[in-house]
Amino acid sequence: MTSVGNGQAVVRVENLYKRFGDLEVLKGIDMEVDKGEVVVIFGRSGSGKSTLLRCVNFLEDPTSGMIEVAGVRLEGGHRTKGKREQVRQLRIKAGMVFQSFNLFPNMTVIGNVTEGPITVKGIPEGDARSIGMDLLAKVGLSDKADEHPIRLSGGQQQRVAIARALAMEPEVMLFDEPTSALDPELIGEVLAVMKSLATDLHMTMMVVTHEMGFAREVANRMMFFNEGVILEQGTPDEMINHTKYPETKKFFEAVL
Repeated sequence: MTSVGNGQAVVRVENLYKRFGDLEVLKGIDMEVDKGEVVVIFGRSGSGKSTLLRCVNFLEDPTSGMIEVAGVRLEGGHRTKGKREQVRQLRIKAGMVFQSFNLFPNMTVIGNVTEGPITVKGIPEGDARSIGMDLLAKVGLSDKADEHPIRLSGGQQQRVAIARALAMEPEVMLFDEPTSALDPELIGEVLAVMKSLATDLHMTMMVVTHEMGFAREVANRMMFFNEGVILEQGTPDEMINHTKYPETKKFFEAVL
């Protein structure tokens, strides 16, 4: 896929730094993600990819810098009580899917999907269930609505996690290595759902992944993170076939 290039940025990150003690993980990140754009973020372990996503929805408070998601703008550092409502509004607009599913084990599948809309957005239970069932149909799990997560495969659990994030009607979906905890035969079913979000729903997505086949087919843009900076970015063709930096080339030699 080629760049969206519509100039309607859903996510803006300006001069973002994140430190954990003496360790500086993000070193002045500047980036934008346009509406409907799929950005794949890749790089070695510890390069800052997952920390970026966690800063975008304030699971990690940035040390300094600015994050804006769908018009909700927040400065990093020294979180105060006064920011809590802004953080809540920003998180509603930025759905997150984790490596480890993070489903509530004591709730059914439909309970997991409807919990956020009911408790955070105040949607009536009947309406939330209707929305939830539509989303479970989209991820191919209508028949599992009343099961508990423990009875599902890893791939099914991750698809429930995607439906749960979508139930909040986010402006952008953040995927943090969504297939890394899955057995190889289950990876395809999750990537197929993610592909349909991009192609059918034109969902804005930031995806941390090493699944280069998905990136080649679905991404508008790829970003290579190296030691806390975006070393290189471009279309999948530019990045995979015409990379400029030896660090990027070495990474591709290891994963392709």
